[in-house]
Amino acid sequence: MARSHSLDGPKHATRPPVVVVTGPTSAGKSSLALLLAERFDGEIVNADSMQVYRYMDIGTAKPSVELRSRVPHHLFDEVAPDEVYSAGRYTEDAREAAARIHSNGHRVLLTGGTGLYIRAFLHGLVDTGAADPELRKSLEQEHERAQQAGDPTRLYRRLQQEDPKTAAELHPNDARRIIRALEILEQGGVAASEVRRRHGFPEPPYRVLHLAIDPGREALKDRIDAYCKEMIEQGLLQEVRSLRKMGYGPELRSMQALGYRHMQPVIEGSETLEIALENMQRDTRRFARRQRTWLRKVSNVEWMDPSRRDEIVARVESFLAAPDDDQLT
Repeated sequence: MARSHSLDGPKHATRPPVVVVTGPTSAGKSSLALLLAERFDGEIVNADSMQVYRYMDIGTAKPSVELRSRVPHHLFDEVAPDEVYSAGRYTEDAREAAARIHSNGHRVLLTGGTGLYIRAFLHGLVDTGAADPELRKSLEQEHERAQQAGDPTRLYRRLQQEDPKTAAELHPNDARRIIRALEILEQGGVAASEVRRRHGFPEPPYRVLHLAIDPGREALKDRIDAYCKEMIEQGLLQEVRSLRKMGYGPELRSMQALGYRHMQPVIEGSETLEIALENMQRDTRRFARRQRTWLRKVSNVEWMDPSRRDEIVARVESFLAAPDDDQLT
């Protein structure tokens, strides 16, 4: 498909433009970003923390190789499922990709639903100090003991007492982030919320159009349910079986993601595929609600219905044509 070069680009901008295409899962971000990239001579930079993993295609709703051949896509299939890919590494990689794209005279479409990645790309990463493996292991073991005792939210309640602002932003079952917040507090004596406040999230080195793609609550529910069913039909169970045969066990962080963790009990024979699908749909809807909650707290986000593509294209065209001083960040 031929790519349009309808705009010459802002001649007076002092900061390169970035169009963020985000929103809850299953909202249609990838297809919209592809349309915008083809229309405005853009390249897509991944902002989904799961799509960086190789061999994990169906469950992450990764764009197909065919679609990725239509415009350049960056930061897909970066690491193996058992490798650590931190937000700090993502920030460096994504900003380097954006610099190359801009140097070639193209536009950046930062696309995905991982709020931490988007915030880190735009404003830099909060310095919370180096991780303490022993402290983290101790907190993880404490969480395991609490789960075995039938009290899975014990650490969350502690966080509510010691850092209520951070606790209010987390789901009680988000053990990984709860443990990290407690680790920051115990390691440095300062709450994670206070660390973020001191960071201040400085103005980004780009001028930004931040689009949140959302078809509405009921439409999104239907899309999520259909997406999950489609993933099963496309072979998600077989994908997870293949990953396990390659040596990627269910204990890996990547294998605990939506979809992947739901296939584990089916493989182990303790659950039917029908029940796994229902659980996957339920948990994905909950995840979408958390994504919406996060986005509502982000300033200057423009909510757009993915079905109104002409309006979205017109808004992006107006943004790209405007000089730097006319844009909010």
